[in-house]
Amino acid sequence: MTSPRRDTSHETNKTNEKAPHEPLTSYYPDESRRRLWLRGIFDRTASDYDAIERAMAFGSGPWYRNRALRSAGLARGMRVLDVGMGTGLVTKEAVAITGNPALVTGVDPSPGMVGQAHLPKGVETRIGTAEDLPCDTAAYDFLSMGFALRHVSDLAKVFDEYFRVLAPGGRLCVLEITRPAHGVGIAALKLYMRGVVPVIARLVGKKEESVELMRYYWDTIEACVPPDTVLAAIRRAGFANVRRDVELGIFSAYCAIKPAA
Repeated sequence: MTSPRRDTSHETNKTNEKAPHEPLTSYYPDESRRRLWLRGIFDRTASDYDAIERAMAFGSGPWYRNRALRSAGLARGMRVLDVGMGTGLVTKEAVAITGNPALVTGVDPSPGMVGQAHLPKGVETRIGTAEDLPCDTAAYDFLSMGFALRHVSDLAKVFDEYFRVLAPGGRLCVLEITRPAHGVGIAALKLYMRGVVPVIARLVGKKEESVELMRYYWDTIEACVPPDTVLAAIRRAGFANVRRDVELGIFSAYCAIKPAA
């Protein structure tokens, strides 16, 4: 029996679901150069990434990722695809929960980031993008993405791909940092992300471009489409039980289930 697909009667709405933010032309000239610029800066700064992440998150990252994955339904024995795996921070938590490294596959467009991922033996890694996953159809029970949705080129295409590679009944968990809803929260997060985090990157990292990458992080958060747009894109791809869990007003976990065949 074929799996259900998105409701194509809403196809005209997809015109608003391209990149999650307009081109940030102070970093790259136009949308066509975004992917090349991103891959380059992630490749060149990969060796700094984990140290900066630990410092900026005060060491809380593993705990939060693990809890979010469990809350989204990840359990022992599930086949997992971690998209935008980077240095494997979410991937490692998926291994810890599933109990078997051979069940977990990581995908990322940056060979530099994947090369810095010190993963348990048995985890498979592949080079590829969220928009065109190098994965078989209906091959996974759980798909995760950790803080990389802001970097894709087409939201609708990404969630179509996620729907494709998940088996019927498979679960989705996309973690992202979201701009706060109110002015005071926006100002506080901007001060931290645009002011403090680049200083941390300069102190902890060894590459000057790591400072630029951390500034870029805030700019993508500030420019990103609102959560309702992301939720709508997930629903239009065909997912059910779509929800957004929020921590501290800024940490979003977009969760959903692919309907059973």
